[in-house]
Amino acid sequence: MNEIKLNGLEDTEKLGRIIGEVATASDVILLTGDLGAGKTTLTKGIALGLGIEQMVKSPTYTIVREYTTGRIPLYHMDVYRVESGADELGLDEYFEGDGLSVVEWGRMLGEELPDSYLELFIKKGLDDSERTVQFSVIGDSGKAFETRILSKRGNSNE
Repeated sequence: MNEIKLNGLEDTEKLGRIIGEVATASDVILLTGDLGAGKTTLTKGIALGLGIEQMVKSPTYTIVREYTTGRIPLYHMDVYRVESGADELGLDEYFEGDGLSVVEWGRMLGEELPDSYLELFIKKGLDDSERTVQFSVIGDSGKAFETRILSKRGNSNE
């Protein structure tokens, strides 16, 4: 399992930008972490990496926010409040669609998760500005997505 250490919101956003820059249609990323761990901050960076300039807000009460002005669409989901009926939300259309799906609290989807995805576990450090991000890969396209991210990050001069 690959792990990245981040120091501050700026590092979190930079990682997000890299993810957005290398994302392809039908990539799925799950963001797992405590409240305040940086899931939405990371997603804001992903949007910037996709060329989306509009404000990204947490979709806590709307479940899905669609941002379609970038290189590919961004589907930002928060399924924390989905207690049952996830199969009726039609999320598979997003997962298999023309954009990048970013799912906060994605583990709550259980059997409705796609066959292949990348999961990022974001953990706060002792200092509130520090974060650790662990990568977990499910399936071939999840592995390819992780490889593109780590390769771009390793070649980054930022």
